[in-house]
Amino acid sequence: MTRYGYFLSTEEHGPAELLRQARMAEEAGFEALWISDHFHPWLDEQGQAPFAWSVIGALSQVTSLPIGTAVTCPLVRTHPAIVAQAAATSAVLTGGRFTLGVGTGEFLNEHIVDARWPPAAERLEMLEEAVGLIRRLFTGGLVTHRGEHYRLDTARLYTLPDEPPPIFMSGFGSKAATLAGRIADGFICMMPDADLVKEYRHSGGEGKPVQGGLKACWGPDEARARETARRIWGSDYLPGEANQLLPQPRQFRQLSQLVTDDMVAAQVPCGPDPGVHERALRAYADAGYDDVFVTQIGPDAGGFFDFYAGEVLPRLRGGRPAGPHDSP
Repeated sequence: MTRYGYFLSTEEHGPAELLRQARMAEEAGFEALWISDHFHPWLDEQGQAPFAWSVIGALSQVTSLPIGTAVTCPLVRTHPAIVAQAAATSAVLTGGRFTLGVGTGEFLNEHIVDARWPPAAERLEMLEEAVGLIRRLFTGGLVTHRGEHYRLDTARLYTLPDEPPPIFMSGFGSKAATLAGRIADGFICMMPDADLVKEYRHSGGEGKPVQGGLKACWGPDEARARETARRIWGSDYLPGEANQLLPQPRQFRQLSQLVTDDMVAAQVPCGPDPGVHERALRAYADAGYDDVFVTQIGPDAGGFFDFYAGEVLPRLRGGRPAGPHDSP
């Protein structure tokens, strides 16, 4: 049975609000949490970018839900050894409820350390080497490494969980799905693409979990919800490689002016109709995803959680009660 989780957006919310939303998500009947890991938001309109690892530590103390990053880039801004240490500590704090989601990242976040931005093929090579290093460090042994992209000198993690956290890899194309099948414990994709799921499974991911995520904008007025989604997340609907190559939120804002409400409506469930939201999430389950994570766009998290607990999650689960906010 598909598991439904909530996606905590560090681009839109500060630390205290993220903790509040995590508690509401658990009360509403969501079964897991994702958290984004960015240095910058995509648009200044989003307005936030707290350090995800600090928030994860706090989350471990206020919720019993599993937590995963969606996703961390262990390539440029943060060395794989530091990511390994952060992930191991997070796994200890959560009692083994942590999953490290990794990906090849975006220039938006990685350029801040004044490093070159490698082409996509090289970033995949770097990710493969980084994941190998992280797994070696998870063993607790002394690691010295002289590789193509990274070096380590007698590094050892002393704080380790009983079992190493699983490593999931994000991908949006055939090459990434194939690599994920070889090196990852699970696959993450932000679109309901059955062909990519098959590619992942045929490349070594058979029997391993696949996770997907999407944004929604609940609100009593559908047109206003569409406008809210476009204003806050217009950058999501830009075609091509802009999301990987632009360095500044203001540049995303400039291009986002080309995005229309109709373009948003084609991809984001908006408004008060539970059937619209149900169909958007069910598309991932139908495409073979094991876990589906959704986030609310905009400030009305309370209304979203009441709506999903009372009307959407019970539909997805065939009428099973979703939590204390269920409609009478």
